[in-house]
Amino acid sequence: MSLTQIPRLIATEISATPQQVTAAVELLDGGATVPFIARYRKEVTGGLDDTQLRKLEERLGYLRELEARRGAILSSITEQGKLTDALAKSIAGAVTKAELEDIYLPYKPKRRTKAMIAREAGLQGLVDAILANRSADPVALAGGFLSEGFPDAKAALEGARDIVAEGLSEDAALLGRLRDHMRKVGKLAAKVVAGKEAAGAKFSDYFAHTEEFSRVPSHRALAMFRGRNEDFLTLDLEVDADAPRGESPPERACGAAVGASGSGPGDKWLRDAAAWAWRVKLKTSLMLDLMADLREAAEAEAIRVFARNLKDLLLAAPAGGKATMGLDPGIRTGVKVAVVDATGKVVATDTVYPFQPKNDVRGAQMAIAKAIGQHGVKLIAIGNGTASRETEKLVADLLALLPAGAEKPTKVIVSEAGASVYSASELAAREFPDLDVSLRGAVSIARRLQDPLAELVKIEPKAIGVGQYQHDVDQHRLGKSLEAVVEDAVNAVGVDLNTASAPLLARVSGVGPGLAEAIVAHRDQNGPFATRKDLLKVARLGPKAFEQAAGFLRISGGKEPLDASSVHPEAYDVARKIVAACGRDIRAIMGDGSALKSLNPASFVDERFGLPTVKDILSELEKPGRDPRPSFKTATFADGVDEIGDLKPGMVLEGTVTNVAAFGAFVDIGVHQDGLVHVSQLSDSFVKDPHAVVKAGDVVKVRVVEVDVPRKRIGLTMKSDGGASAKDQARERGPGPQKPVRGPMQSGPATGGNAFADALKGKFGR
Repeated sequence: MSLTQIPRLIATEISATPQQVTAAVELLDGGATVPFIARYRKEVTGGLDDTQLRKLEERLGYLRELEARRGAILSSITEQGKLTDALAKSIAGAVTKAELEDIYLPYKPKRRTKAMIAREAGLQGLVDAILANRSADPVALAGGFLSEGFPDAKAALEGARDIVAEGLSEDAALLGRLRDHMRKVGKLAAKVVAGKEAAGAKFSDYFAHTEEFSRVPSHRALAMFRGRNEDFLTLDLEVDADAPRGESPPERACGAAVGASGSGPGDKWLRDAAAWAWRVKLKTSLMLDLMADLREAAEAEAIRVFARNLKDLLLAAPAGGKATMGLDPGIRTGVKVAVVDATGKVVATDTVYPFQPKNDVRGAQMAIAKAIGQHGVKLIAIGNGTASRETEKLVADLLALLPAGAEKPTKVIVSEAGASVYSASELAAREFPDLDVSLRGAVSIARRLQDPLAELVKIEPKAIGVGQYQHDVDQHRLGKSLEAVVEDAVNAVGVDLNTASAPLLARVSGVGPGLAEAIVAHRDQNGPFATRKDLLKVARLGPKAFEQAAGFLRISGGKEPLDASSVHPEAYDVARKIVAACGRDIRAIMGDGSALKSLNPASFVDERFGLPTVKDILSELEKPGRDPRPSFKTATFADGVDEIGDLKPGMVLEGTVTNVAAFGAFVDIGVHQDGLVHVSQLSDSFVKDPHAVVKAGDVVKVRVVEVDVPRKRIGLTMKSDGGASAKDQARERGPGPQKPVRGPMQSGPATGGNAFADALKGKFGR
């Protein structure tokens, strides 16, 4: 394969044509971003979407690295004077890095080996003599090759065996066949390390576990690798365990590779040497390779699941511009309270202590009620960490005491994943220099209910925690994948140029952190941007950055109505032709699709903009600035079901999907520990991919199937018939709980008494 063949290979992998791939590669190499190419260069790429482009970008990097390595290997072998036409052809035909390294192995500079020492002592001659005369006794032949380092026949034959073994270990074709065989018939066997049964109880599912290597799912593979890394499990790849010694397919293949097909003493010695090479050297090295492949594939799947969950979370429904109270629950440290107005500005903060040791329930409720009345709070966002349900009950009791005529806020349990990371960050310190670290988390919880995307972009994606085994996977690959998800999500929604924070602007195509800070500084100094073109007045923001970013930045109520849409400035002339054809003012047309439906999109195609762009413009004019996120709704937790011990099989509950894995979905049903809906329980029909049924943030109805209090495991079903036993599904989630277990009920004495209720009514009127 060569660089010119890369487009053809990638095209088959992403279901595209080589021409489409070549066009996309040229745009990427020219500095264009994936969101920009996917949205505004459809004519050039033939309509490749962001998913195809991300895969293209990843594979392009791998294949270019492969070609660079191919070139380095060719140079190395050429310098050694060992390159032949056949070898060059083999190198050119390698399609993976592993295959390439197998071919290079005999020519790769290496430290002195036992085989090298044996050759230096002349024992290659002994190997040649055995190969030439199979009827001769190898022991007798060895007598003619003794030396100081190999003083007797036994030592000489061991040296000759090392030479044979090294030759087999450098046979690329043989290694390929053996690797394929091991992958096909091998069984991954996990066992507990003796004496560590109690300490490693969370891995008990794998204390005596065996399954086909080729069918190990990613989550189980990562669970077993974690158990091994923590020294609770041993892992082995069993291959042809029942075959008689010397008769297994790999041993026979190694014997055939050295030509041991006869029955003479020499043939027997060669077969024994080949079998030894398999057992002692080849099996171990190939097992390490295959384990590495399994881990890499498992990590890739885990990263894919993490990325998909993150995308769902970022694109969760925003509650919108409403005054919101954020409550960051805590027991001894108190419940942190922050109120933000409709724009997200902090207008009030407080800390209340309704739980141990103060147990000031009434004081806490009075303070919360006062803030609700003073600031017209419409939503109450409660973090889902320790004391979440206790805090929710506190709020529920308070709302029940409010007068019937008063408008009661809606309470919502909100994921607080990453809130503590944000609170202690340099960004939070700059944003709230006079606010205590503990209160910044409450602000973040409130804002992420108003607009999850705008708030979550301030947090490192990995800290948001919606994936399994995230600390076990390659952190560079994980970070790169998640950054791409955030970029795609931000650009899919679009950003208000005049209100967006620097962290949000930094995720816009072509902007980045430096230009984002410059945009905010320009906005602070000169006031709101009147048009998109004013961006060109920002320091260091040139035509290239403007081209990449402009379409994703919105200006509401500006001089140019099209600036409020996703129509790119480069296509404004086309948009105006469409408006002129309608015979109406542009502001009257935007949002009124009736006048646009009668138009023929092909009439507006020109040499620069094709049918895809024209159709996009028509769609945007019909619904300018449309938000791809769903409408906002919340789950209602059942009263009296506050902790895992309250659950009983058969209960029907409402909950929110918090995480989706390959084996099912985790659902928060309000008991401090998420339950698992196994993939087989997600629907009455067969489900191959859980993401096809649910996504993070979905509100779902579930039935409790099984409760394991000691192991903090909850089996749920979404099937109409009530589901099946979850016992056989328990191992699918891996070791231990997947979410932090929230603290026990520790609320203070129940509120009561008409005097307190009357006091609350005084805050709101009757």
